Amino acid sequence: MVAAENDGLPDGKVGGIGDVVRDVPPALAAVQSPTCHVGIVVPSYGFLHKQTGSKLLACYEFSFAGSSETIELHEVPGKRALPRVTQFVLHHSSFEYLDPVSHKPRIYCDDPPEAPFATDATKFARFCAAVAQGIEKKLFGDINCLHLHDWHAAFLLILRQFDKNFPQLKALRTVYTIHNLALQGVRPLRGHPSSLESWYPQLLLQPPGEAQVRDPGYAACVNPMAVGIRLSDAVHAVSPGYRGEILHPSDPRRGDPDCVSYGGEGLELDLGRADREGRLFGILNGCDYDDRKMAPRDLPAYLDLLNLLHRTVSTWAAKAGTPAHYLALNRLAALRLGPVGRPGAVVTCVTRVVAQKVRLMQMSARPSALERVLRGLGETDVLLLLGTGDKALEQFMLDLSYRFSRFVFLNGFDNACAGALYANGDLFLMPSSFEPCGISQMLAMRDGQPCVVHGVGGLKDTVADGRTGFSFSGASLDIQANGFVDAVFRALCLLRCDVARYDAIRDAAFRERFLWSNSIRQYVEQLYH
Repeated sequence: MVAAENDGLPDGKVGGIGDVVRDVPPALAAVQSPTCHVGIVVPSYGFLHKQTGSKLLACYEFSFAGSSETIELHEVPGKRALPRVTQFVLHHSSFEYLDPVSHKPRIYCDDPPEAPFATDATKFARFCAAVAQGIEKKLFGDINCLHLHDWHAAFLLILRQFDKNFPQLKALRTVYTIHNLALQGVRPLRGHPSSLESWYPQLLLQPPGEAQVRDPGYAACVNPMAVGIRLSDAVHAVSPGYRGEILHPSDPRRGDPDCVSYGGEGLELDLGRADREGRLFGILNGCDYDDRKMAPRDLPAYLDLLNLLHRTVSTWAAKAGTPAHYLALNRLAALRLGPVGRPGAVVTCVTRVVAQKVRLMQMSARPSALERVLRGLGETDVLLLLGTGDKALEQFMLDLSYRFSRFVFLNGFDNACAGALYANGDLFLMPSSFEPCGISQMLAMRDGQPCVVHGVGGLKDTVADGRTGFSFSGASLDIQANGFVDAVFRALCLLRCDVARYDAIRDAAFRERFLWSNSIRQYVEQLYH
């Protein structure tokens, strides 16, 4: 498996790719035991190769941008020992990018609008060139299937198709997983340091070859996401619902800020061709389950939650005091000292604060959908939102938190806090504009917290309205925003007025299972064979 993220390594993830690359290999090795071995390779980003127990396996040369470069291959232990799973990290000095504010290494870079993806695309093009050479040298062991995750790994398919120096690569079966079609890594074909011709000058593509890598809307650009769809043996979308959606055009078009429904994002023709050729599959991501019991929704558990949140935000404030942190501390302190008793409803949200996840909350600007929800909360209800992301959207959350004392905006991320919010909430909010699969709804349901979700992608595959949660839809942005508000009020009304029915929904959500073992059997049958 080749990917940009791997949450099997400490600090090795940003989003859903890391979750999948963490969970699939051990599940695959277990289901196919003892015949299956899985190797995962990611870039070092300047730090993943440095963990305790890391072993340098090889230093080798590879060709990139017309020059010979040297790279280090490390085997690292990961967070836990996994039978028949090997964690590889490739280290090159150019893979390191320091956050301009914190000066800590980051996985992805922020390029200016006039050169989107430029730094990352060059980084992953170099990474893939090194992976291809490592496969040729058999440094990763014997391989019969190459599973590539999102556009960052698709450059391997260009080398496989057009570079005669990689016969070992050409012999492998290739699987390409689409995690998020909205991010495609588009760059120029030539004429820029971050372009296909600059990365791989040895290819000398002729017009027929260029057509296989070209962006459908920008003829002078290479589209790695399109390459993955066109040149892999099997294409995998991370839920059946998302698979169906991406066969249709986005409405109204790719990149439009007023998009109502998200589909193929300009690649629907390529996806349709893959579908007709029997190469396109939709398989739902899974979730890890244990023998946990549903946490009690009582006052001690609620106070423990507030204390955990307060300690965490205090740590954040000590490192970098911001208005959001100080306001959250004040709000949490007031809740801890407030009326004795658990709130009537603890509404929660754990999210990246980006347009995909929270745009519908901001719709109907006067007042916004989220403001209408906050106005409709009962006097003893509380909304706790944990997340970080787009600065303008963070400011939107902060402004509302100033105005509504029962809304606590926790402007950061912490795994323990996220887990506590999943376990202790009464209603989880996930109104994503689109959602290829989603994991937060599964984690909330795993702890017996019903969710309000937009009925798209993997959300409609996992949440059944009125049975395991609450969903909404709509043919326009305003209708969707209104549907979100109505679904929240419908859920809260049920929680207040028909406790037995709400408890039945809570119990059904708790008992729902989306097992990786079921998904892996489909991987083997549909993708790897």
